[in-house]
This record gives sequence, C-alpha cells and structure tokens, in this order.
Amino acid sequence: MKIAIVGTRGIPAAYGGFETLAWELSTRLAARGHEVTVYCRRGRTDESTAVPPGVRRRFFPFLPGKYLETVSHSGLSVIDSILRGYDAIWLGNAANAVFAALPRLRGTVVALNVDGIERQRAKWGPAGRAWYSIGERLALRFPNAIVSDARVIHDYYLERYGKPSVVIAYGAPLLDRDPPPDLARLGLEGIQPGRYVLYVSRLEPENQADLVIRAYRDVPGEVPLLIVGDAPHATAFKARLADLTAADPRVRMTGAIYGDGYRDLQRGALAYIQATSVGGTHPALIEAMGAGNLVLAFRSPENEEVVAETGLLFGDASELSGHLTRVVAEPEPARYGLLRSAARERVRASYSWDAVTDQYEGLFQTLLERHR
Repeated sequence: MKIAIVGTRGIPAAYGGFETLAWELSTRLAARGHEVTVYCRRGRTDESTAVPPGVRRRFFPFLPGKYLETVSHSGLSVIDSILRGYDAIWLGNAANAVFAALPRLRGTVVALNVDGIERQRAKWGPAGRAWYSIGERLALRFPNAIVSDARVIHDYYLERYGKPSVVIAYGAPLLDRDPPPDLARLGLEGIQPGRYVLYVSRLEPENQADLVIRAYRDVPGEVPLLIVGDAPHATAFKARLADLTAADPRVRMTGAIYGDGYRDLQRGALAYIQATSVGGTHPALIEAMGAGNLVLAFRSPENEEVVAETGLLFGDASELSGHLTRVVAEPEPARYGLLRSAARERVRASYSWDAVTDQYEGLFQTLLERHR
C-alpha cells in the first residue's frame, strides 16, 4: 500500500505520543514493503536525522500559534496528499476531522485517530473547546474509520454519539535495566540510577505536574524528583512550576528529553509518576511499564485501564505523598517487585509496536477492500 501519516509534528519524535507513533508505525510498515510518507512541520523535528529505508518525509509550513499550528499544517498536508494518490491515510487529532473527507474524493481511505477527548483539556479556551466539539461530530461522518487509543475513548464515542470505533493503543519497547544508565551524559550530575523518582509529560495543567511537586514536599529524604517535559504554549503554567520547584531543592525540571536519553531515564528510575487527568492511553505510561518501573498513576479511567492493577493509584496529593514516602523509605519490598514484573509483562502481552502495526495494517486493508 501507499500510505501517508498526517497530523503529527513529524519524525524523528521531538514532542509527544503521536510523533513516536509516526516513527514506530512508519518504520514497521515500510519494513513490510509498504511505501510510507510522513508529513512533517518545518522546524519541529531534527531534519538532519536519517529516516528508515522506505520512509519519506514531506515538509510543509504552518501558521504559528496554539490554535492554528496543527490545523494549518494538516490542511496543507491533506491538500498535497490528494495529488499523491495514496491508498490510505492515518490522520491524527479530532481537530483535523474537517479534512478527512477531501482524500476520499480521490479514493483514499482515511483512519482518524481522535487522540482522547481534547475538549476536556484545560489548555483550550472557549474557541478551542468549540472547535474540538465540532471535530468530534465531523469525525462521525468524514473519515472511513475512527480510531480510539483506549477502551474509555471508544465507549465515549459509542455512548455519546452511537458511533463505534476501532481500538488501537500505543506501543512501547521492553527496556533492560542493566547495565545501569550513565545519567551524567544528560547533564544530570549527581543523579544515580535507582535513586530518583521520574515524572514525564507535557507541562500543561491537566497533566498535574504541580500536584506532583506539592505532594513531594511531604516525602522525607533526599531522593531527587525529575520533572521531564515541556510545552511551547504553557508559559504561565511553567512559570508556576518553576516557583514550586524553587521551594524544594530535590526537584529538578530538566526540559524535554528524547531518544536514548529518555529511555535511559525510564530504565533507571526508582518509580514513575503518571499524573495525567484526561486523555486516552498515554505513551509515557506504557513506556514506564515496559521499563519495569514501579508506576504510580492518577486514578482516571484511562490510566486504570492501562495499568490494570500493575501499579499504585492515587487520587490526590496526600495519597501520592503516602505512596512515595513508603517507596522512598523501603524501595525493594516483594510487593513492588511483583508490580514491576506484572507491568512489564502487560506491555509485552498487550502493547507491543508489532501488534499495533498489525492492527493498523489490517485496518487499512479492510477499509480498502470495502471501498473497492
């Protein structure tokens, strides 16, 4: 098949879960003999990095700004795709649902990954929430198929709109914890493997880094907490996090870290915190599980679905503080070891990238057969 991936910042990944999916999916589809093109935003990826054999990149500009960047780039990409004669398009983000009908005029099938329930995110103002609300409704008609990355999102579309969707989650690798990583090469001098707590997410309000930092104030000891991530349009919230961090010298904001450095952070952590309150399957969560981390996850339906009793859940800062106090004081009880092993096994069984590729490849083939 001739396949395009539209709606991400591009490859290699330098932002979030969609970009990681674009890299992993395009790599595997190309290895299976398909011709894959990933549409990229100029200046948003490392253009000097080579892409895998069989994968092409097409770069297009975009209008800057939180509300315009995604839709402006996706609109240009979809218009270009009409001229390229793709068999199938993977389109990301419900905000882009408005463009899903255009490729179908040329016989291209479109699978739209709606990426959680974006209108619930605190970062969007009234205009953003209204656009995503419209996008949800357009998703019911314009693409050939809706893809949900979690059963919770599938149920939302089914119960709210009566529309079924295909559930395809993200994948994650299984990472070995030995040999221990050298974190000094990441500029993290003094951070020892097995002796730090890790938080990874875009630094936006609904991901609750502020709750994590406040909770850590009540945890005794000297174990560092690393806050890993960034967000280009959350200036005020990041300033608030910096103020909270300044009050506790154990807390370090590292900025965003990708590639081997990010994987080293995951496989060297004492424990990993997933504090996201909305969204679907969060890639960093399953990556932490695949690294054999002890996972502490905010008690949301999406996180509970992924963790499935292989980690510790919390509902507020006090409960998180209690978990972390026990983990830091006694990091190796048998129960924690069983949770780490169970989390890793769950990723192996349910969240492999090869299985994700199988599902998307099968979906594209099925949609093409129906169209023909």
